[in-house]
Amino acid sequence: MIANDVSLLTAVSRPTLHLDGSRAVVAVSHPDLDADAYVGQLWTVPLATGAAPTRLTRGRLDSAPRFSPDGRLLAFVRDTGDGPAQLHVVSSAGGESVRVTDQKLGIGSYRWSPNSARLAFTARVPEHGRYGTVDDLAAAAEPPRRFTTLRYRSNGVGYTTDRHTHVFIVDVPDPTAEPAYPVAPSAEAPAPAPEAGCPSVRQLTSGPFDHGPLAFSPDGNTIAVVAARHDSRDDDLATDVFALALGEDAGAPQQLTDSGVALGIGAIEWAPDGTVYVLATELGASRRDFVGRGASLWALGGAGLPARRLTDPAIHDLGEVDSHITVTDGGVIVQNRARGRVELLRIGSDGPASVAVAGDIAVTGHDAVGGTIIASFTSPRSEGELGVVEDGRMRQLTDFSAALAQRGIVQAVEFTLAARDGHTVHGWVLEPEGDGPHPVLLNIHGGPFAQYGVSFFDEAQVYVAAGYAVVLCNPRGAAGYGEKHARAIRRRMGTVDLTDVLDFLDGAIARRPLLDGTRVGIMGGSYGGYLTAWATAHDHRFAAAIVERGYLDPEQFVGTSDIGSFFTDEYAGTDPELLAAQSPQAVVNRVSTPTLVVHSADDLRCPLAQGERYYAALSRNGVPTELLVFPGENHELTRSGRPRHRVQRFTAILDWWARYLPTDRNHIALDEE
Repeated sequence: MIANDVSLLTAVSRPTLHLDGSRAVVAVSHPDLDADAYVGQLWTVPLATGAAPTRLTRGRLDSAPRFSPDGRLLAFVRDTGDGPAQLHVVSSAGGESVRVTDQKLGIGSYRWSPNSARLAFTARVPEHGRYGTVDDLAAAAEPPRRFTTLRYRSNGVGYTTDRHTHVFIVDVPDPTAEPAYPVAPSAEAPAPAPEAGCPSVRQLTSGPFDHGPLAFSPDGNTIAVVAARHDSRDDDLATDVFALALGEDAGAPQQLTDSGVALGIGAIEWAPDGTVYVLATELGASRRDFVGRGASLWALGGAGLPARRLTDPAIHDLGEVDSHITVTDGGVIVQNRARGRVELLRIGSDGPASVAVAGDIAVTGHDAVGGTIIASFTSPRSEGELGVVEDGRMRQLTDFSAALAQRGIVQAVEFTLAARDGHTVHGWVLEPEGDGPHPVLLNIHGGPFAQYGVSFFDEAQVYVAAGYAVVLCNPRGAAGYGEKHARAIRRRMGTVDLTDVLDFLDGAIARRPLLDGTRVGIMGGSYGGYLTAWATAHDHRFAAAIVERGYLDPEQFVGTSDIGSFFTDEYAGTDPELLAAQSPQAVVNRVSTPTLVVHSADDLRCPLAQGERYYAALSRNGVPTELLVFPGENHELTRSGRPRHRVQRFTAILDWWARYLPTDRNHIALDEE
């Protein structure tokens, strides 16, 4: 894979399964270099063996498909590129869609009512005078913002306290009805009526609160929604579930969770038997201890009653990004992070868990009807596919990554090694073709509560195609190995996590003869940028380093990052000496390794100043260094940045390695068609 092959990276959405179990619909998207944007449509995928998927819609970017419960309609979100994304519905058989919403800032999540007659959705509501609510009033001319909270921005969004997320409900229009036509003017008739637009919506929540995932009750008369509405919400990370009655005299939201138990809730589902399930993380007595906490499945006990935890976070971690709950007969299906994979678990209403499907995959979404379970997933050879679960195995239904596979995919070698203290470190090595020995790139993932895995990883494929052996591992602090493993670096960052990655590197070089231990580079982003900068201050073996969107100055992180009010406190602590003992900025004077610092101008997670201060210190100390800043990008550049910026980033990275770790394939790989 070369840099321009990012256009072949095909992502597959959470699937939706039709009521009759015969077909599924997914959104399939990819970066387009000509459009410099992400494009994609909905695809119908028959479950019958040998049947081919077909494109269902032709929008610029269609996403988040969900069949109505009666199977007649399909809802989805459409982004036309000239305005915010809006909710649409179309006949499940296909045809022209009808727009349902016209929200000033677009919509967030949505759900069907059980009778298929209404849709509930979330949307940000802008204050009057901001975000285009007044014609021709430029953003720079808006009145000043007054803040009284510590958390008022979010990476990828910007300011949030002047556009809170609220819940709305709308009647579903009939996409098969006669369209509205403009009325021609007439000398004998009154002025034409305006053309019919979107149906009227009703706002169900208000106030200085953000509302998140939602679910309808089985009778359709109530919506459960996740929100933080308590007085201390600016000082903790707890969220609760509230019931919104849909009658005319609905009254205030009713809290369904026990306020004495602090949970960080990520997903919600209301089962036909009345059980409300949530995926949630326990936050301890402080109501903010999130470090390395695995998410569990909980069943709510009713208004004000304690919830029942159905899974053990020491055994299962259900907190993969975008994890959700699918209700089945007798229980639910959820995703579980486990040793570089994401498997599907069946969990009964009384709690026992069994594996529905596992293997060398990472499940990204799922749905079920009757006894049929489908899942979207990534694998070693694919960025996204759809499959049906049969007898504990995944029968693949699509081949959306066929063009990517034709470009050549190097398979990773998986193994474990013992660190110096006896702890087992799990990871992978990718090796270029040829005799070698090859220069080595040690890659460190972000998080730190995340994981490298078995699935296709574009970064590693680009580097190995340019002639580098790539070493990846999951040190202590990573997800997928239990809470003890994940919480081992709390208030002691840069200790066992550093020795884990260095010991795995040494072990990989010793075990794999094609790796050249005399020519090694190191790189990482976010927390990986932290550990890269920390490593080069303590180990001077590396020919060069790349520190990307790094968490580099824990003290300065507070008050500047969108998570600065809690992240440093919980991961590194509050004692000044303890902070300095874990701060790359505090030991930057020890660094002599040539370092490329990469950052994004709109990064609110690890703000640009983190990279700028680190770069300035390196430069003033005489260390060979450069600062590369991407305009208009945030913390998610490597995953969802502009396609051309993603290619330009790869180009800059390979250029840096060509200078300090040259190979005979590096620039050849860049110039290939």
